[in-house]
Amino acid sequence: MLKDPLVLELLNEIIQEEDEGSISVVECLVDGKVTDEEIAEETELRLNIVRRILYKLYDAGIASYKRSKDPETQWYTYSWKFEQDKIIDMIKSKHEEVLKELRECLKYEENNIFFECKTNNCRCSFEEASENNFVCPECGNELEYKDNSVFINKLKEEINFYESDNLSISFEGSSQNSK
Repeated sequence: MLKDPLVLELLNEIIQEEDEGSISVVECLVDGKVTDEEIAEETELRLNIVRRILYKLYDAGIASYKRSKDPETQWYTYSWKFEQDKIIDMIKSKHEEVLKELRECLKYEENNIFFECKTNNCRCSFEEASENNFVCPECGNELEYKDNSVFINKLKEEINFYESDNLSISFEGSSQNSK
């Protein structure tokens, strides 16, 4: 069973299925069920739904398959595999994207002075405020200086958390450190 919240969040984002049973398709792959028919039988989902989920996982790069032909029936069988390393790489990549965005936001906040309208909380940089003669572009009220040091400190705390966070992603029977 997949229990890691980071993994579950990413899988739900990839699969985008309303049905709660869709994560059970991944659980079957992790547990060693390899064919779409086996997975459909185990999860009690329709075969076409199982295949749609498997193809979404494949498109995201976290599932792979091998195709083999049955010599008697001449039908193709697809054996699926869950790529744990790929999902760890995807989570690490998302982690780095968040960190990059936080750093960019911090830089912007540190390098700008802000003004705010007390009526509707409209926030403007010094440049925007001066272009509007320090009048709110939405309601016409006067803009007042807004100290953003508390927000800057929160951004720094969040950056420190992400920089020091040692991502540990675990699957049933295994644990992998991803930093």
